Amino acid sequence: MKRVLTIFIALFTLSLFAQNTYIHCGKLIDTKKGKVYQNKTIIVSKDRIVAVKNGYVNSDDPSDTIIDLSINTVMPGFIDMHVHIENEYDPKRFINEFTLNEADRAFNSLEFAEVTLMAGFTTVRDLGGSGVNISLRDAINNGKVIGPRIFTAGKAIGTTGGHADPTNGYRKTLQGDPGPKQGVINSVDDAKKAVRQRYKDGADNIKITATGGVMSIAKNGQNPQFTLEEIKSICDTAKDYGMIIAAHAHGDEGIQRAIIGGVTTIEHGTLMSDSSMELMKQYGTYFVPTITAGKEVAEKAKIKGYYNELVVPKALAIGPQIQATFSKAYAKGVKIAFGSDAGVFSHGKNAKEFGYMHEVGMPVMECLQSATITNADILGYANELGQISEGFIADIVATKNNPIDDVSTLENVIFVMKNGVVYKNWFYLFLKLINRIRIIPVVTAKSAILNIPVLNIPPKSINKKSVTDP
Repeated sequence: MKRVLTIFIALFTLSLFAQNTYIHCGKLIDTKKGKVYQNKTIIVSKDRIVAVKNGYVNSDDPSDTIIDLSINTVMPGFIDMHVHIENEYDPKRFINEFTLNEADRAFNSLEFAEVTLMAGFTTVRDLGGSGVNISLRDAINNGKVIGPRIFTAGKAIGTTGGHADPTNGYRKTLQGDPGPKQGVINSVDDAKKAVRQRYKDGADNIKITATGGVMSIAKNGQNPQFTLEEIKSICDTAKDYGMIIAAHAHGDEGIQRAIIGGVTTIEHGTLMSDSSMELMKQYGTYFVPTITAGKEVAEKAKIKGYYNELVVPKALAIGPQIQATFSKAYAKGVKIAFGSDAGVFSHGKNAKEFGYMHEVGMPVMECLQSATITNADILGYANELGQISEGFIADIVATKNNPIDDVSTLENVIFVMKNGVVYKNWFYLFLKLINRIRIIPVVTAKSAILNIPVLNIPPKSINKKSVTDP
């Protein structure tokens, strides 16, 4: 036991003085050019990629780290444009509204954030929660906890009785009259105030619920819920503050109002017509399909008692249609942004979306581009995220197989680096095991995994079971 601890201390000490990290890549996916290259070396210094070299380049500096991914495929970290990072649906959801404290939500979100990162999603756009999502973002940025880079909307904006009204389904004595501060608007002036409140709260972007929704305790899942003037007011105000706008929308009329009103992305878009698709092309609006969520809710709706009785018919009617709508929109040339709606289903399964997109006609390379360069561009980070290129942030993941040939391999990422820090490899699994049997203190984001040497052990020795498994 002493020997194990001695080895760990020695390795950890070495990592503190490491200058650069050299990653040997059997295959390297260039998302910008849409090509796969053989035998490349990525050189990382601190949080940035400083060079990409041909062949397997080694360092003469003993303080540098060499990571052997020579039998694997390496690519940029994924970006999911639609998650709900502070919660995860279960049959107790409605009761949880009354039993969970803010601290409970915060502690739950730590697990969701970690499993998301371990699945290879180094960046996410969070589209609505209680406000814990803002605190979680800050905690991750400050190195207090482990998780992806988060761009969050804070609390989503809806209308009275609409999809984002937090009091839907409450008895009348508990409903009150929520307003812009709580994310509920009913006028152009309310719309401006709600956006400014999100900015005050620390949100990065805005999310509106342009139509009814599947999961809300309300009968209609597709009716338009904002006037065009209200949407324009939200979008104009948000753009003044440098914020992009996502619109949850299932029904076609609400979709068209959102597009014309100036939103950046349409989420779900289930009942989108041909004319709406053409409108999206005209306005340059992106489509975030969230196919996985549609399939998951349709499946869960078949389980008696899993959803509220008002949710079940909406889930059965709307959920199965999303994939077909995506296929049609892609064929028509609508711009596609990768987004899964994780939180409606289990976090960490975000990559299932790749398979569903590919299943109906989108080439794997384009799927990867939608989750990297496209999403980075939407977020305003086109020159920092989404590529493995000199000067870019070192967000790097690897899979056992080449996803161009086997899209399912994206669901089992074996290596994760974010901001130049390795979070998932064989040594991380070792640390998790050590922590579990309480030999050493639990590793935190701040102390862990500061480029711990991988000792050139090939990835074939990695335990295939995900580190997120209990």
